[in-house]
Amino acid sequence: MQSLGKDIVVEALRAAGFQVLDLGVNVTPEDFVQAAVREQAHVVAISVSVDETVPYLRDIVSLLRKKKIRDKIKTVIGGRAVSEEKRQQYAIDAYAIDAEDCVRQVRNLLSLNK
Repeated sequence: MQSLGKDIVVEALRAAGFQVLDLGVNVTPEDFVQAAVREQAHVVAISVSVDETVPYLRDIVSLLRKKKIRDKIKTVIGGRAVSEEKRQQYAIDAYAIDAEDCVRQVRNLLSLNK
């Protein structure tokens, strides 16, 4: 059940024409950032469904800053454990309420408004 929302977002992004690398569930901040660097990602989308994992958002942003790529890789979050307030608290670029909104947010982050 934990991956259902993530899977829906992945398919929505793919249907919208985005190339998506699905890292699965229980991904460490280090793995997110390593994959983003390796794949030359423009956006990292993070599904957060468990309250205990919310603080890991800080680690992802910190690692992006440490590698001096925070300004090159945008971040978007979604899931039942996060909100617009959490987005602001953890310096995430965008918050999506559902899969359709995630597509819209990614387009906005990449300035691809249509």
